[in-house]
Amino acid sequence: MKEKVSFYNFMLGIILRREQAQQYHKTSTPVNYRRALESFMKFRNGKDISIKKIDSELMIEYESWLKMKGVCKNTSSFYMRILRAVYNSAVDKGFTNDNKPFKKVYTGVAKTVKRAVDLDTIRKIKELDLSNKPKMEFARDMFMFSFYTRGMALVDMANLKKSDLKNGILTYSRRKTGGRLSVKWESPMAEIADRYTVSGSEYLLPLTGKSGDYKGKQLAVNDGLHGIGEMLGLPAPLTLYTARHSWASIAYQKSIPISIISAGMGHKTEEITRVYLSTLDTSAVDEANNLIINDL
Repeated sequence: MKEKVSFYNFMLGIILRREQAQQYHKTSTPVNYRRALESFMKFRNGKDISIKKIDSELMIEYESWLKMKGVCKNTSSFYMRILRAVYNSAVDKGFTNDNKPFKKVYTGVAKTVKRAVDLDTIRKIKELDLSNKPKMEFARDMFMFSFYTRGMALVDMANLKKSDLKNGILTYSRRKTGGRLSVKWESPMAEIADRYTVSGSEYLLPLTGKSGDYKGKQLAVNDGLHGIGEMLGLPAPLTLYTARHSWASIAYQKSIPISIISAGMGHKTEEITRVYLSTLDTSAVDEANNLIINDL
C-alpha cells in the first residue's frame, strides 16, 4: 500500500488533467468535478482528509449534511457518483483498499416531481392582474423573463449586464456549467427589462444587491411565485424551476427536436448533446423560442 495521500490533492489532480484534455474534447466533466469537490470541502469546513479515511460513516454524514442544506436527492446522488469515481481511481492506483464507502448512500437517479405546467397555465400567469400586488407582480415578471429566455436561472438573470445585450442578442455564461449561451432579444423580454431598468446600474435586472448578492431577491421571488401558485390553484409549488421545465416540456410538445431543446437550455451532460452543440446553428434555437413566445 502506498503512503497516505490527500483526497483533495488527488481529486484536484484529476480535475486539472481533465481541464487540460478539455482543450481538445469539450465536456462539462471538469466543471462537475469541481462542483462536487467544492461541496465536499464545504462539508469538511475546508479540512482535507486522507483517502484512506474515506469510509461509509463519513459518506452517510455527508449525505445527511446535503439533505440538511436542501440539496435535492438527484444532486446529492450526482456528487456521490463523482466522489465514488475518484475514490475508485485511488483504489486502482493502490492508494487505499476498497472499503466500499458509498454502499449505504444513495447513488441512483430518483424520479423527479413534475415541475412543468402547460402553455395555458403560463398564459394565465402572464395575464394575471397584479397591479395592486407589486411583490407578486415583480415575481411574475421575473418568472416570465426566465420562461422567455428558455428557462434562465435566477443566478444568471441576476448577473446579466446591460453590456451583455448587443445587436439584438443577449449573451451570457451559465453559472452552473460555464456554458456560453446566446438568446435572440424578443419584445416581451425587452418590455420586462425596460420596466425594471435602474438608471446608472450596470445590471439588466434589479436582482443584485449592493453587496453583489441576489439571495434576498431570490427569496422574495420564490415567495411571490408561491402566492401566485396558490392563487391559481396549482397542484405543485410555482418556482423559477417551473419556468425552465415548462419551456422544455412545451417545446417538446411542439415537436421541437430534443437536440435543439437541450442546446436552448444549455444542457451539456449528455454526450449526444455535446456532439450536436458543436455544429448547431443557433438560429434554430432562436426560431424555437420565437415559436413559443408568439403562442402566448
